[in-house]
Amino acid sequence: MPESAEKFDTAMSAWREWQDAPWGRLRYTLAEANLVRHLDALPEAPLRVLDLAGGDGGDAVRLAARGHHVTIVDYAPAMLAAAAERAGAGGLTERITCVRADVHALPAGLATGEFDVVLCHSLLQYVDDARPTLSAALAPLRSGGLFSVMALNRHAAPLNVAVREMDLAAALAALGTDQGRTRLFDSALTLHTAEEITSQLDGLGCRDVRHYGIRSVCDHITDDARKHDPAFYDGLERLELAMTARHPYMHTARAFQLTAWKRGR
Repeated sequence: MPESAEKFDTAMSAWREWQDAPWGRLRYTLAEANLVRHLDALPEAPLRVLDLAGGDGGDAVRLAARGHHVTIVDYAPAMLAAAAERAGAGGLTERITCVRADVHALPAGLATGEFDVVLCHSLLQYVDDARPTLSAALAPLRSGGLFSVMALNRHAAPLNVAVREMDLAAALAALGTDQGRTRLFDSALTLHTAEEITSQLDGLGCRDVRHYGIRSVCDHITDDARKHDPAFYDGLERLELAMTARHPYMHTARAFQLTAWKRGR
């Protein structure tokens, strides 16, 4: 079951620090770049976008700045308040709507909203079973619409532990589990693979699934301090953007992003 809203609310300060850090900025830059590859295939802007578990609007503000109308759904009040504040600061209030709701129990107006784009980023790791969440996320998407899902990559976990923590026993143990933990929210996590989620998307009526890696290199570089150097970060960002859709690097990236089209009725 999803973690409590209070847990995410109380971690807001640490969450903002994470977003401003190089690894946080890369996550949003890469997600936006991968989405933009496909947006031109949709009807003329502005698009109607539904950002599920959208938190404080990290993805939403970028799409709203491109002229699209984004509805953020989240169950943590502090996250939604921060999203509204961020929208106001960016002059995007008219393009961003915040709704407090559970993804699995969307208000009727959203559940059948016929959205052009639906995002389901960084939610699957907090639920026990991905399929019901994917099904609920796809329901508001119109036929022919674009779906984007992001999740932590189980393939990356053993490599990350071995390289960053130098704990080979823990890395060996990580090969045999789909469980993890986040220090940021002090929460248990379920780790997935792109192959597993692709299979589920196929079964739920999606087509043309595309696989991207989120942070293919960054998390395997142990010198975190150097990532804050602007020149180094610029080079890192260029490399990440070049690798995100290139085999085999997406398979060991810290997270994966899948885009897919919802089949017609």
